Amino acid sequence: MRHALIFAAGLGERMRPLTDRRPKPLLEAGGKPLIAWHLEKLAAAGVHYVVINTSHLAEQFPEALGDGSRWGLRIRYAYEGPTPLETGGGMLNALPLLGDAPFLAVNGDIHSDVDYAALPPQPQGLAHLVMVDNPAHHPQGDFMLDAEGRLHAEGEPRLTFSGIGVYRPELLRDWRAVIGEAACAEAAPARFKLAPLLRAAMAAGRAHGKHHRGTWTDVGTPARLAELDERLR
Repeated sequence: MRHALIFAAGLGERMRPLTDRRPKPLLEAGGKPLIAWHLEKLAAAGVHYVVINTSHLAEQFPEALGDGSRWGLRIRYAYEGPTPLETGGGMLNALPLLGDAPFLAVNGDIHSDVDYAALPPQPQGLAHLVMVDNPAHHPQGDFMLDAEGRLHAEGEPRLTFSGIGVYRPELLRDWRAVIGEAACAEAAPARFKLAPLLRAAMAAGRAHGKHHRGTWTDVGTPARLAELDERLR
């Protein structure tokens, strides 16, 4: 697995006022930007090429990260325009830069001790998702992971999707049939969430996952950022 995508286009509304002048993935914890932790781990896992999708304060990413050479990476930027395209639209927009092989994708505003090198370079189906225990702010979880490692949209007990996964580009092949004729899907570029495509893959038995029991933080509020910063320092 040589290519990766980092979702970094969100507006960071829950993090205001911190994100009024800086994109959330560039906020610092433990002395470095959140996104830098991912870049270090991706390089250590043998990834050589990273696409970063951008929207809010997009110009700050190349200013802060450059071409990726300091990490031994090649970074390309996929600008989504002034309005973020959501996870599905953002992934679709970045596909021309990612190529035809499976790729790792990670949310730029999380932190974890997930070992990227241990993720399957060739997922069994269309997607392999890293699942975590439900945090206090998301007690209902997202999906059910069965004993064989298959993911299901329904069922108990439920786990939370970590924002880390390995995907085949084919996941988006029939996106219009899955998303339907929603107004945002008809825009150019299209804006839609990834979750409906994942649920469709689950219904077809083509989505798998693994339960990660280590550390994981969704840096969704200033308080969580402060807690993470203290822990990392």
